[in-house]
Amino acid sequence: MNALLLVPVFVGLTLLRQNIILTLAVLVGLVHIFIASHSSIEYLVQDLWFTLDRELLLSIPMFIFAGVIMSRGSIAARLVRIMTALTGTLPGGLGIATILAMAVFSSISGSAIVTMMAVGSLMYPALTKAGYGVRYSLGVLCSGGTLGVIIPPSILMILYGISTDVSVTDMFKAGWGPGLLMVVLMSAYTLIVNRNLPVGRFDLQELLAALRGGVSAILMPVILLGGIYSGIFTVTEAAAVSLAYALVVEALIHRELGVADIYGIGVETIKLLGSLMPIVAIAGSLNVILDYEGVPQALVNWSQVYLDNSWEMLVAVNLLLLVAGALMDESSAIIILSPLLAPIGASYGFDPVHFAVITIVNLQLGYVMPPVAINLIIAATVFRQSFLTACKSVIPFIAIMLFVLLLVILFPQLSLFYAGR
Repeated sequence: MNALLLVPVFVGLTLLRQNIILTLAVLVGLVHIFIASHSSIEYLVQDLWFTLDRELLLSIPMFIFAGVIMSRGSIAARLVRIMTALTGTLPGGLGIATILAMAVFSSISGSAIVTMMAVGSLMYPALTKAGYGVRYSLGVLCSGGTLGVIIPPSILMILYGISTDVSVTDMFKAGWGPGLLMVVLMSAYTLIVNRNLPVGRFDLQELLAALRGGVSAILMPVILLGGIYSGIFTVTEAAAVSLAYALVVEALIHRELGVADIYGIGVETIKLLGSLMPIVAIAGSLNVILDYEGVPQALVNWSQVYLDNSWEMLVAVNLLLLVAGALMDESSAIIILSPLLAPIGASYGFDPVHFAVITIVNLQLGYVMPPVAINLIIAATVFRQSFLTACKSVIPFIAIMLFVLLLVILFPQLSLFYAGR
C-alpha cells in the first residue's frame, strides 16, 4: 500500500462529512498497519504523547480562556465605545468602528470565532438599527472576525509553528502587514457603500470618557504584544499574562464576572479543547510517520517534476488551501497540510515565514467560504438569518481578502518587513 493512497482515503471521508477526528484516526491506523515498517501500537502512543508534550501548546487553552472571559465581560463593549467615538463623524462610521474594534480585539483573543461573537453580539443590533443593511452588517461581522487569524496573537499561527518549527514570534510580526491592510480596505469599502447614511458630531467629552473607561482594554494588547516582541516573555508566558490580566480586569476591576461565570467559561474552554487536542495529537502522529516514510520529500520531488516554476507551484498550493479551507475546519487543515506544504515552499526558495503567511491568509478565507464556513454558520444561527443570506453578505469581503492574498504573494515585504527578515 503506497503512502500517497492516503490522499483519496482522506478526501473520500471528508466528502462523506465524517468527523475529522475519526478521519485522522483511520489514516493513522492505516499508516501503522499497512505502510510503516516495523511499527507498533507503542510507537503510535509515543507519537501522540510527544506531539502534546510541548510547552507552546499550553498557550492555546489560555488564549481561548482569556478571549471568552473578555467576550463575556465588558472589554469588548469598552473597545466598541472608544472606536465609535473616534469614527462617529465619518460616513459609515459605525461600520468602521466595528472593523477597528474587531481588529483590536483580535490582538487580544487570537480567535476568529471569539472575535466575531464578542463584537458581533454588540454591533449587529446597533448596525441594523442605525440603517445599515442586513447583508452588510452580517458580512462585516463574519469577515472582520477573521482578522483574529492574521492579526497576532493567532491560534492558527501557533499551530503552524508547532507543525513546522517556524518561529511563532516571527509569524506574529509578519501578520501585521496583511492584517492592517485588510482593516484599511474593509474600512474603505464600508465608507463607500454607506456614504449616504447620516453622520454624527464629534464629541470630545464622549471620547475622553470612553478612553477613561476603556484604558484597561487598550493596555492589554500593548502589554501582551510588547512583551512578546521585546523578548520579555515567550508566547506561552504571554498567554498566561493575558489570562491573568483578563481575570483581574473583568472579575476585580470591572466586576463583570463572578465565580460561577468563570467556572462556566472554564467548562466551555475545556469542551473546545476536547475537540482540538485530539486532532493535534493524531495529526502529529500522522505527520511523524509520514515524515519517517519520506512523504514530504516525495511531494517536493513530484512538484519539481510536474510544476515548472514557482508560479505554477503557488497556483496549485493556493487552490489546494482554498478548497481545504472550504471543506474542513482551519485548525485541522493547518495541522495536516502545513508539514507537507512547507517543504515544497522551501524547495522553491520561499522564506518560511512568508510561506506561512500565505498559508494562513488562504485558510483565513475558509472561515467565510461555504460549505463549512464556520463564521457564516454561527452568524446565521445567532443573528437569525438564512445561511444563503450570510453567504451573499461576505462576497465583497471575500474579494478584498483575495486581493490582499495576491498582494502578500506578489510583495513578500508586506509581511517580512514587520518580521525584520
